[in-house]
Amino acid sequence: MASFQTPIGMRSSTMLETSCGYLLKELQMIWDEVGEDQFDREKVLLDLEQECLEVYRKKVDGANVSRSRLHQELAEAEAEFTHLLLSLGERSLPGRPEKMAGTLKEQLDSITPALREMRLRKEERMKQLSAIQVQIQKISAEIEGKAENVDSSRVVVENKTDLSMTKLEEYQNELQRLHSEKNERLQRVEKYIDTVHKLSATLGIDASTIITKIHPSLDEPFGRSKNISDSILEKLKRTVESLKEEKQQRLEKLHNLGKALTNLWDLMDSPYGDRRLFSHVIRLLSVSSPEISDPGSLALYIIEQAEAEVKRLDQLKASMMKELFIKKQKELEDICNKSHMEIPSRLEMEKIINLINSGEIDHVNLLTSMDEQISRAKEEASSRKTIMEKVEKWMLACDEERWLEEYSMDQSRYSVSRGAHKNLRRAERARITVNKIPALVELLLAKTKSWEAERSKVFLYDEVPLLAMLEEYNALRQEKEEEKMRLRQEKKKFQTQVAIEPESFYGSRPSTSSRRLSNASINGGYSNAITLNRRLSLGIQQLGSNSTNSANVSTSFMKEGKTSPEQHTPLRHNLVSQIRDETASVVSTFSGPISP
Repeated sequence: MASFQTPIGMRSSTMLETSCGYLLKELQMIWDEVGEDQFDREKVLLDLEQECLEVYRKKVDGANVSRSRLHQELAEAEAEFTHLLLSLGERSLPGRPEKMAGTLKEQLDSITPALREMRLRKEERMKQLSAIQVQIQKISAEIEGKAENVDSSRVVVENKTDLSMTKLEEYQNELQRLHSEKNERLQRVEKYIDTVHKLSATLGIDASTIITKIHPSLDEPFGRSKNISDSILEKLKRTVESLKEEKQQRLEKLHNLGKALTNLWDLMDSPYGDRRLFSHVIRLLSVSSPEISDPGSLALYIIEQAEAEVKRLDQLKASMMKELFIKKQKELEDICNKSHMEIPSRLEMEKIINLINSGEIDHVNLLTSMDEQISRAKEEASSRKTIMEKVEKWMLACDEERWLEEYSMDQSRYSVSRGAHKNLRRAERARITVNKIPALVELLLAKTKSWEAERSKVFLYDEVPLLAMLEEYNALRQEKEEEKMRLRQEKKKFQTQVAIEPESFYGSRPSTSSRRLSNASINGGYSNAITLNRRLSLGIQQLGSNSTNSANVSTSFMKEGKTSPEQHTPLRHNLVSQIRDETASVVSTFSGPISP
């Protein structure tokens, strides 16, 4: 009973009086009245004590569980708070003490507001990070050309353990970099599109078709964003380069057409009205490709019009080319004839005229070739001028020599007749001129050899090598001099024999017809020598007037080459053999024996 009363004594007096003490007292009164046995009374009190202990134990166990739960909640709250501080990158929450005091409930009540604040901060930070990541993924997708595949509702924060301001700044920097790259790509795209529009306008092409073919989004001023991927930028770059190349090709074509038009206009002396229609094409001749920006200035229809005009003028030129070619051919022949040079053959000229009629020859190249041939002919004629002047003097001297020999054969040259004194004066002048012939020939030989060495070609005079003519002339002149010397010696010997021959004292003078040469024979000998000289002079004169007949033996004017001396050997040998035959006839006149 004492064990039961001990806990009762430990309670407050109020509790004993009002509850357990009252009931126990009432129980004892009942037992006393009933006369309950002491053992039974002890047993009942022991049962009551056990039941009270069980009730207390349950309460204590419940209190322990509640305390443990509070400890756990407090630990979890502190752990979550610490985790939030770490994930948000903060050391502490302003206004919250570092160490907590008081009961568990007081500590839990003090940390709950701070934990709620940190949770709100976490949610706000995640929203910020999520919004930035949405923009990063969207811009990245635009740069990659996959903007249609981005779903912003599915974007989640990749790393929830790092929600610090440093991470937020990293995302913001990345977003700013992507914004800069996007703006730079948009500027490049806009620049490419603007260039395409300008080039297309210059070329007369629809720019919208070209841009839409690259990507439909590029031709939409409003609405969905433009595709700025690397592939689109590369396509735009290739398109711009292709348009620039097309622009350059069209400009070069117009340059060629403009030059062709100018040449044709100048060639055919076209009126200003015809030229004014294509003045815009001519203006492009002095303009480079980057300087051209006028809309439609390089359109296809302009090129087609210029090509049609060039074709029309070509057809017109073909009809005039024959006349112009013949005119230039005549100019070339006049230059060649005047300087006794080789000229184009008639057969070759006829072939060229047939090609002109058939349109199978390039008229521009033909005229250029003719002009070059005329220029070369003029230049060669200029280089031959000094030699040709000497040749003319030589031929005139040869004519004077021939006249002087004919004059020397005239037996009545000293007779008193009308005009005889004029012939005497001319004979004196002719002798002076003839005496200058050897020096003139030597000078011609030196100048001709120098000319041939300088130009590495043979100097032809009416298609005959001039050196061969001069050397042949020297050889024949030497033969003639030797023949004259021999004839003078024969005559002197004959006269000496006649002077010393004794006349027979007895009988008549014997006939000398069979023993000596008659005067007729001597005169005939001199006549043959003079004939030789005349043939030589006539041969040279014939060469001087042979330019008209030599026109059919030259090479084509289209290719420049040397005429080999072997081609003219028959002409020279004919002249030489003819003169040598005459010389032989003179020699044969005095080849007979002369007996006293």
